[in-house]
Amino acid sequence: MNRSAAEIVREYGPFPGVARVNGVTFDGEHVWFATGDKLNALDPVSGDTVRAIDVAAHAGTAFDGQHLFQLAEDRIQKIDPKTGRVLNTIPAPAGGGSGLAWAEGTLWVGQHRNRKIQQIDPDTGATLRTIDSNRFVTGVTWIDGELWHATWEGDESELRRIDPGTGEVQERLDMPPGVGVSGLESDGGDQFFCGGGSSGTVRAVRRPRRGSTAGRGRENEVGSAHMQSTRSPRDATLRTKPSR
Repeated sequence: MNRSAAEIVREYGPFPGVARVNGVTFDGEHVWFATGDKLNALDPVSGDTVRAIDVAAHAGTAFDGQHLFQLAEDRIQKIDPKTGRVLNTIPAPAGGGSGLAWAEGTLWVGQHRNRKIQQIDPDTGATLRTIDSNRFVTGVTWIDGELWHATWEGDESELRRIDPGTGEVQERLDMPPGVGVSGLESDGGDQFFCGGGSSGTVRAVRRPRRGSTAGRGRENEVGSAHMQSTRSPRDATLRTKPSR
């Protein structure tokens, strides 16, 4: 197992009127982050928030290439990002959820205190697969066939790459002491976006390079289904933007 210190390359916020950042997702242009009663769209190049949707947004957030999905206590809402309208609601897995991701045409729900990741049907909420963890799960994302999740217990938080079949931890990125992760999303390339919980911030963390040439070549490919239909010319700008 590989273990290293997480490299924070940029921090966004705190944002006016935002006490806590919960889930995060990326639509190829904007980072959407949940703040309790709103979903906010952040321009990751300028660092400005450009839009907000009034909707219950208590935990994880995901994007399938067309719609946003938002955890709100015991339910998951499907939202049209153009209008802000809630199109459908399904029950969240028993025990609620913390993180949320889209991959393989399904939703992946991180469960905080249950220490699980559940793959569910996005139309019915039916559980398709369960992966156990030995830590609290606070965010989930897929990139290039890799399943990553965030943990946060006490003052310690980390990003973990795990085997999606067995749950075995294959890589760990340790966040600095006192820096928590309340949501996790890949930018489809070499960065993760991390919700900062009560710090009211979103942080960009460097995704480790793969050791082989093939691995390095794949870093700029799209790993998750939601990114396949949303890559934009701004992605290249985002990845070369210097941290502030």
